[in-house]
Amino acid sequence: MKHSQYLVERTTSSNKILDGKLLKVFNDVVSLPNGSSSSREWIKHPGACAIVPMFSNKDIMLIKQFRYPMAQIFYEVPAGKIDRGETPEITAERELLEETGLTCKILHYVGHIYPAIGYADEIIHIYAGMEINEEESNTDADEFVIKERLPFEEAMHMITTGEINDGKTIICLHRVWQWLNQTFGSSKLK
Repeated sequence: MKHSQYLVERTTSSNKILDGKLLKVFNDVVSLPNGSSSSREWIKHPGACAIVPMFSNKDIMLIKQFRYPMAQIFYEVPAGKIDRGETPEITAERELLEETGLTCKILHYVGHIYPAIGYADEIIHIYAGMEINEEESNTDADEFVIKERLPFEEAMHMITTGEINDGKTIICLHRVWQWLNQTFGSSKLK
């Protein structure tokens, strides 16, 4: 990228307009590459982790959860925000146990995504969890979920039909599906 530095915007001032429990909202003034100024409203997020737990028979575990902003129920991979002082690995394992009652002996990092680059700095770390053990789930007091165990291939079909339409879940399933295919070959997926 020969002239990429030309695209960089520089912050000249920053004003926190909301200091919420999870999110912080800022209104910044930036200097644009052509020398003019503009404003940027953006959300500071602590980051999150998502995990695709895979059983030895090639099933995965998703959860169904009501999401208030959209006022509907979504299929999702187990996921949650990184708490202060946690590593992404600890967060992934904690969220897996809290939301599904599962633990995994193998936790493999398959990458990360930035789900809202136009207005937030959120990063989601993606993991594949293997060698699954069932424990007892311990959801947060304000969190209600239904666990759904299904074949990985069926979940991939549910993306195509639109039954799975949460962006992070779609990307996580695709990333882990590709990683499995590259690492173990297509026989692991069928």
